[in-house]
Amino acid sequence: MKNIAVYCGAATGNDPIYITAAKNLAHWITQNNYGLTYGGGRFGLMGVLAETVLSDDGYVHGIITESLASRNLSQTDLSKLDIVDSMDARKRAMLDNSIASIALPGGPGTLEEISEAYSWTRIGDNNNPCIFYNVNHYYDALETFFDTMTENEFLTKTDRDKLLFSDSLDEIKEFIDTYTPPKLRSFKNAK
Repeated sequence: MKNIAVYCGAATGNDPIYITAAKNLAHWITQNNYGLTYGGGRFGLMGVLAETVLSDDGYVHGIITESLASRNLSQTDLSKLDIVDSMDARKRAMLDNSIASIALPGGPGTLEEISEAYSWTRIGDNNNPCIFYNVNHYYDALETFFDTMTENEFLTKTDRDKLLFSDSLDEIKEFIDTYTPPKLRSFKNAK
């Protein structure tokens, strides 16, 4: 089964639109015959997402660290739950177990995980498309910042085009289906 890695908050935010978006993404995952790979948590948007995929009879693979699992933070009724020793191992396993990475709204951890996944595409350690599901304009400021990186030539336009910000699940599906990883940088074309 092809899984989508989803990064999201262990909180639900202060607007019901974020819960609705997590449910919509979960339904989209199962309707498109994907499985879900996520951080294994039972709270916040993580819990909403996993529970919704499971309620659609979908496949959910949680990957959580020993330290988080020991605090009773993991979802217990998943299709599969892996407990790993570190966040680095968790992030690597999530990428290895998926064909695309999507960030729902979340906090610093969500931002760090999807940013690292995207950064790894630029050095050849991740061939998966990276997407910010830009619900309620949540990631608008970040999208502008990536455009600023490009304008100031810290990010090439070609590589910038390999990162999607969208609130449309149809556009996200098209991006996944047509994605090709960026070419590896060399000393001749490094920026």
